[in-house]
Amino acid sequence: MVREIVFDTETTGFKPEDGERLVEIGAIELINHLPTGREYHQYINPCKEVPEEAFKVHGLSYEFLKDYPVFEEVADKFLEFIGEDAKLIAHNAAFDINFLNYELKAINRSTLEWDRVIDTLEIARNKFPGARASLDALCRRFEIDASDRTKHGALIDSELLAKVYLELIGGVEPTMLQDNKNSGTKTQFVENMSGKSFRVARNFNLSAEELEAHKAFLQKKIKLEEVW
Repeated sequence: MVREIVFDTETTGFKPEDGERLVEIGAIELINHLPTGREYHQYINPCKEVPEEAFKVHGLSYEFLKDYPVFEEVADKFLEFIGEDAKLIAHNAAFDINFLNYELKAINRSTLEWDRVIDTLEIARNKFPGARASLDALCRRFEIDASDRTKHGALIDSELLAKVYLELIGGVEPTMLQDNKNSGTKTQFVENMSGKSFRVARNFNLSAEELEAHKAFLQKKIKLEEVW
């Protein structure tokens, strides 16, 4: 079983060392690359006014955020959700991990290890050199509906990123569709991924004569020492 957490954060600015803070975390759980329906979402009181520039991006004012808990009050629940072994998937992961680790370190919690992190921005840039690799651009490339993304939001961005991530790593295997065809949410996620249909591989039953002919061909045409 492969467990992964796709997540996103929203912040008051770009650098935590300059006093900027987290204001929102969203995350969803994948098992074997498919969403389980489990998710984590939390608004966070940054204990400071939200700059106008940040407000324009995510639409979260301090008046809205001030009644939510501070990070220290929600950290344990977030850490429990992501667990100790799951891979952590984010777009431009260095930004999100740096903010999370800064906040964790400030409350004397263990920071997140970099060997757990998968950066979809890096994957996209390697796969499509020179092309735009923002989340919006990747949604357009893979024909993923992002019409609900009128502003940045941690949870909806995580949901979109999970679909993008699946496309970046090659889509869904037909056997995964079969295994989850009666599982409700999982099947719906796969079917809505990009409108693609998947064809189950055909089985070919060879006769004894055909098998012997194939064996003779291999012995005649292929030299094992050249293969190995």
